[in-house]
Amino acid sequence: MNILVIGSGAREHVFFTQLLKSNTPISLFSINPNAAISKITKSYYIEFNFHSLKKILINELINLVLVGPEIPLIDGVYDFIKSDPDTNDIIVIGPSKKGSMLEGSKDFAKGFMNRFKIPTAKSKSFTKDTFSKAIDYLKTQSPPYVLKADGPAAGKGVVISDSFEGASAVLKKMLIENSFGKSSEKVVIEEFLTGIEMSCFVLFDGKNYKTLPYAKDYKRIGEGDVGLNTGGMGSVSPVSFIDIELKKKIDTQIIRPTINGLIEENIDYKGFIFIGLINVNGDPFVIEYNVRMGDPETQVVLPRIKNDFLEILLAIENQDLDNLYLDIDNNHFVNVVLASEGYPDSYTKGFEINGLEKVNDSVIYHAGTTVKENKVITNGGRVMSVVSSSNDFKKALLKSYNSINKIGFKGKNFRRDIGFDL
Repeated sequence: MNILVIGSGAREHVFFTQLLKSNTPISLFSINPNAAISKITKSYYIEFNFHSLKKILINELINLVLVGPEIPLIDGVYDFIKSDPDTNDIIVIGPSKKGSMLEGSKDFAKGFMNRFKIPTAKSKSFTKDTFSKAIDYLKTQSPPYVLKADGPAAGKGVVISDSFEGASAVLKKMLIENSFGKSSEKVVIEEFLTGIEMSCFVLFDGKNYKTLPYAKDYKRIGEGDVGLNTGGMGSVSPVSFIDIELKKKIDTQIIRPTINGLIEENIDYKGFIFIGLINVNGDPFVIEYNVRMGDPETQVVLPRIKNDFLEILLAIENQDLDNLYLDIDNNHFVNVVLASEGYPDSYTKGFEINGLEKVNDSVIYHAGTTVKENKVITNGGRVMSVVSSSNDFKKALLKSYNSINKIGFKGKNFRRDIGFDL
């Protein structure tokens, strides 16, 4: 079977690694891969667009496409492949453009949750034309103020302000000055919820669903969860505070209504549903939907699943998830992300990475790396994930930090407190 994975980060490195364990003979293909992915796939170095994608699909006789990042899904890659007679027999793991609106538009997601009575923070949406009404609405709210760009913004479109003046300034930048471009043509002002966050991942085949192991990620750049939001600086799975009672509430109040809503609204959706949750005094609320696996959570969730990963993907395609038993590793998995100095703001790349061959107790998943003159160098804000496992959470964490001490590159930055709140 010929499989193309779209995306070139640590999440996709996990996908490729899990696929390589399959009992089915496979050939793997990638587009603009990082240093590690390039070694295990046939790689294409091209400007990615749907036209260039079609050429690869046809030339390589691709049977299955697994979409990692959100932008191709939001742009309609599923619809493009399925509507073209030359490619419509290819399996695509990922939702339709309409399904991707759950992530592509915060306003759409809020409307969906309200229609199906899924618990979430109270909110209202505003545009440039209703800026004055947005200011008036802010005056009726209490700090901290939560402002969300409606469209995708690489994890940076959410701003929390402790003052009305600060929130008003951010709102002006978003709506009037287009600080996030098209993504902030509409802004959602949301009630601030106090609690502890967690990540829920669901497999959905259009009829049936399976819930994957829960995870918790750490988004802020600074220790103690301070500073700017990032794509994620670390993650852990399992999550100690998620008990049976909370899981039941999540399933009945959030997962099932989400699944039923997708079915009721005839939305084509085969793939992963990420539900960002917050536990407020024992009750779960939805913070956001993503229409793909999360990064950095994938690095600690998928390695816990002992099943053949390809068989899981085929069960999604064949709407056979109800007959799938997930075999879960009960060990604790910890991911600590190594980032470039300056991330998530401006940073310099192109620095040689040393010491990877010395790491024995952890698995390294590459993100922003590339190869130059036979050397692995930094090529992004988040450079790699250092993942370790043990029957004890603290032991797994120690393994990752010991491995990090063996890895070197100029400007190496990471959080030393992953799991501090567990």
